[in-house]
Amino acid sequence: MTAEPTARPTPSRAGHHAGVEAERVDAGYLDKRRLRTGTAGWLLLAGLGVSAVISGDYAGWNFGLAEGGFGGLLIATVLMAVMYTAMVFGLAELGSALPTAGGGYTFARRALGPWGGYATGVAVLIEYAIAPAAIATFIGAYVESLGLFGITDGWWVYLAVYALFIGIHLMGVGEALKAMFAVTVVAVAGLVVFLVGAVPQFDAGNLLDITPTDAAGASSFLPYGLLGIWAAFPFAIWFFLAVESVPLAAEEARDPARSMPRGIVAAMGVLVLLAVLMLVFTPGAAGSAAIAGSGNPPVDALAGAGVSDGLTRVVNYAGLFGLVASFFSIIYAYSRQTFALSRAGYLPRALSVTNARKAPVLALLVPGAIGFALSLTGQGAMLLNMAVFGATVSYVLMMVSHIVLRRREPSLPRPYRTPGGTATTGVALVLAAAAVVATFLVDTTAALWTLAAYVVFLAWFALYSRHHLVASAPEEEFELLAEAEDDVR
Repeated sequence: MTAEPTARPTPSRAGHHAGVEAERVDAGYLDKRRLRTGTAGWLLLAGLGVSAVISGDYAGWNFGLAEGGFGGLLIATVLMAVMYTAMVFGLAELGSALPTAGGGYTFARRALGPWGGYATGVAVLIEYAIAPAAIATFIGAYVESLGLFGITDGWWVYLAVYALFIGIHLMGVGEALKAMFAVTVVAVAGLVVFLVGAVPQFDAGNLLDITPTDAAGASSFLPYGLLGIWAAFPFAIWFFLAVESVPLAAEEARDPARSMPRGIVAAMGVLVLLAVLMLVFTPGAAGSAAIAGSGNPPVDALAGAGVSDGLTRVVNYAGLFGLVASFFSIIYAYSRQTFALSRAGYLPRALSVTNARKAPVLALLVPGAIGFALSLTGQGAMLLNMAVFGATVSYVLMMVSHIVLRRREPSLPRPYRTPGGTATTGVALVLAAAAVVATFLVDTTAALWTLAAYVVFLAWFALYSRHHLVASAPEEEFELLAEAEDDVR
C-alpha cells in the first residue's frame, strides 16, 4: 500500500481569494480519486433526473392541499414549474461549460469564489443527505402497508434499503444508472396505470371540496387565502426536487457538452407533464379534502373513487418502486457532491477516495450513515422541509452564479446557451428566494435546525478547510485558468 502523497503548500491567491490557501498535490492524489468516464448518455441522464424526483409524484406534494387548497397548490405548482424550468435552462448552460462532478458547487466556485462555491455545495449536500432519510420513512410505511415480509417495524426497512442501494452504487456507476433507469420505468408505468383508473372517476367538484377559512382572500378556489399559495411552495417543489442533480454526473457522462443539456431538459419536460396530471386527477378522483393528509395519495384516490382492489394494489406496488427510484438516485447525487467537495479539500480528503470500480466509497457510506440516523426519527414531513430548505438556498446561489458568469465572463465557451439568458435565471432567482422564506412558513423548527447545520458547515470552512484546499482539483484548476486568462488580457 502506497503512502498518501505529500501536499506542498503554495501561496494563497490574491483578490477575492485572500485568506484562502490552496495546496499542490502530486498525480497520485488525483489517481486515487477518479470516476469512471464516458458511462452515461443523455437518455440515462434524463432517467437520473426523473428517478430523483419520481417519488414526489407518489407522495409529499399532496400536503400542499392542506396549506393552500387546490387553487393555492395549483398556483404554487405553476410558479415552481416556472422556477425549475428556468433554473434547468441555466444549469444546462453551466453544466455544458463546466462539466465536473461538483455540479452547482463548481458553477458557484467559478462565479463566486471559494466561499460561494462551498456555501452552494454544502446547501446541495444538506438537501441530498436529508432527502433519502425522508424517503426511507415513506418506503418503510409502504412496506408495512403492503404487508411485505411480515415487517411491522420501519427501522429494519431503513437499514435494508440503505445497505442494498449503497452496495449497488459501490459496484460502479454504469451498473447503478442502469438499475436506476429500470426501476424508474416501472415507477412511471405505475403512474400511467393510476391515471387509467383515475381519469374516468374525475369530477371537477372534488377539486374544490375544502371549506374556505376566514383567511384574507379565501374562497372555494383558495380556501386558505392568498397566503396559502406561498405556504404551498415547499410541497409544489416536491414535484421537481432534485432534478438539478443531473449535472453531478458530468464527469461520468459521454460528451457532457451535448448530453448534459439534452438529458436535464428532457427530464424536466417529463416531470412537468407528470406534475400536471397528478395534481389534477388525484384530488379530482377522491376530493382534495381526502387527499390533503394522505400518506399514499394515488392509492387512496383510487380506493376513495371505488376503483377495483387489483388496480389499486398494482399502483401501491408501483409507488414503492417510485420511492426506491428516488432514494437510489439521490444516494448517487449526495455521493458525487461529497466526492467533489472532498477532492478539492473543502471536506476531509479521505471521503473522495474511489475503489477499483471508481466508486467513492466513503462518500457513499458516511452521508448514508447520517441519513439512516435521521430516518430513525420517523419524521418524514419534517425531513422533507429540511431538504427543501437546503435545496432552495442552493438554487439562489446557483442562479446568482449564472448571472455573474454571464456578466463577468461573456467569452466563456458555452456549448449550450440558456434561452432568454440572465432574464430567465433572474426569474428563477426571485422565485427561489421566495421559496426559501416559504420553508419557514410551513415548519419554522425544521428550517432553523437546517440553518444551524448549515452554519456548522460554514464554520468548518472558516476555521479549517479554507487553509487546506487542493489546487489540482478540477474546480480549482478552472479558476486558475480563468485567472491566467485575466492576466493575459
